[in-house]
Amino acid sequence: MSDADSEPDQFDDADGGPDDGPLVEIVRAVGHEHVTAEHASTVELTTDDWLTPAGDCIVGVEADRTPRDFSTAFREACRDADATITATFAVGEPGATDVDVDAPAYIDEIAGRGDPDLRLLDDRSMVGRTSEYTDDERTIFVDADGAAADLDGDLVAALAAGAPVALRLEVEPAP
Repeated sequence: MSDADSEPDQFDDADGGPDDGPLVEIVRAVGHEHVTAEHASTVELTTDDWLTPAGDCIVGVEADRTPRDFSTAFREACRDADATITATFAVGEPGATDVDVDAPAYIDEIAGRGDPDLRLLDDRSMVGRTSEYTDDERTIFVDADGAAADLDGDLVAALAAGAPVALRLEVEPAP
């Protein structure tokens, strides 16, 4: 896992605008005092504005988008079992109102893959999984190389202090 100094170009042209193309989606959220990121098999963002201590996979609340908002082309690309889906978490400083995606205070990523059974239709939250479980509308990738518990500790501490987060989801189709 990495910090902001090791990958400064991670978010080039990834502002959620038209330059991103259909295979990139950006979701903005904020951390919460109950973020612990202790879950070993999932990582989640939710549109809810609250979090209980039991939500140990949730790393961001008040998400501005959900899988239902993603472009049709993006959702279709995620349904390719050979596609790689990379989730990059860019986190700002606690107390900031937004994160500068070109120069975040903290950055980390988790990579998974797509699956033909991904529905990507949930309107409340999104979940990345280390397992191959796809039987809900929230799953955004499976067979991931990490989960909430694998995120950088300083990044998690910033989220627990309420820092803003930008999640960049990129689908790389199979060659």
